Amino acid sequence: MAWRLRLAPEKTNFDFFKHQWLTFGGSVVLMLLAFVAWGFMGLNFGIDFKGGTTLRTESVNAVDVGAYRAALEALPIGDAAITEVFDPNFGPDQHVAMIRVSAAEQDEALSPELLNEVKAALVKTDPDLKVVAEETVGPKVSSELVWTSVLAVAITSLAIMAYIWMRFEWQMALGGVVALLHDVFITVGIFAFFQLKFDLTIIAALLTILGYSINDTVVVFDRLRENLQKYKTMPLRDVMNLSVNETLSRTLMTSITTLIAVGSLLVLGGDVIRGFAFAIFMGVLLGTYSSVYVAKNLVLFIGLDRSDKPKKSDKSEFANVDA
Repeated sequence: MAWRLRLAPEKTNFDFFKHQWLTFGGSVVLMLLAFVAWGFMGLNFGIDFKGGTTLRTESVNAVDVGAYRAALEALPIGDAAITEVFDPNFGPDQHVAMIRVSAAEQDEALSPELLNEVKAALVKTDPDLKVVAEETVGPKVSSELVWTSVLAVAITSLAIMAYIWMRFEWQMALGGVVALLHDVFITVGIFAFFQLKFDLTIIAALLTILGYSINDTVVVFDRLRENLQKYKTMPLRDVMNLSVNETLSRTLMTSITTLIAVGSLLVLGGDVIRGFAFAIFMGVLLGTYSSVYVAKNLVLFIGLDRSDKPKKSDKSEFANVDA
C-alpha cells in the first residue's frame, strides 16, 4: 500500500464549538478593530486611487528598477511604482518600463515642471531612455475607481449569497456571506493598521479571496446537508461538528498547498506583487478559519428547519449540482 501524507488523522472528533464564544467572539472583535483602523487611520491609497501620471519608457539598455527608484527618491513626489514590461514581440534591444508617479499631496496633480524633472532624472540614469507615452489620472477618475471597486466587492458578495441560497438554505447563505465579509474586512483592516499600499491589485486580491473562501465553505455546507439527511435525530451542533471533522483533511490540504504557492510569491515575487501576495496569504488564512469557526457558528445561532417537509432547495435545479 502506497504511503500517503496526512495532515489530519483519518477520523477526527474535535469539538469546534467548545470555545465558540472565544473563536466567534474574537472574529467579531477583529472586525470591529478593522473598522476602527479604517476610520481613524484610513487606507494608504496607491496611485490608482490617488491620481497621478503613468510614463511608458523604452531603452536599448536593460531596465534597472533600483536605479530608476533611487533617481526618483530625491524628487518631491509621492509614490512611484516601477514595472518592467515583458512582451514576446519586443526586440532584443527593446526594454520597456511602466512608471507611475503621484504627487506629494493627496488629490493634487503632478505639475508640468515636476513631471519634467522626473523625466530628466530618468534620462540621467539612462541616457538612451525615451518616454514614448504619457497618461495622467486625475483625482475625479481615481475617486470613481474607489467606488467602482467597492461596488465590485458588494456585487460579488450578493451573487455568492444568491447562489448559496438557491443551493442550500437562506441561513447558510447568510452565514457564508458573513464569513466572506469577515475575511475581506479584516484583510483591509490589516492594510489600514500597517499603512500598506492599497491599489487596484489589492482589489483583485480581495475578489480572489471571495472566490477561494466560499469554495471551502460550500464544501462544508454540502457535507452538512448530506449529514442532516443521514442523521435526522442527531442534534444540529453534533451534525455540524461531524461535517467539519469529515472535511478537515481536505480543508488543511487545500489551504496549506495554496499558502506554499502564495508564500513563495510573497518572499520571492519582489515589490511589484508583494502587496497582492500578502493580501492573498492573509485571505487564505482567514478564509480557512471563517469556514470552520464563523459560517457554521452563525448557522447554529440562527437554526435550521429540520422537518421532513419538502424544502425549497429540493425543487431547485441547483440542488443536484455537485460541489
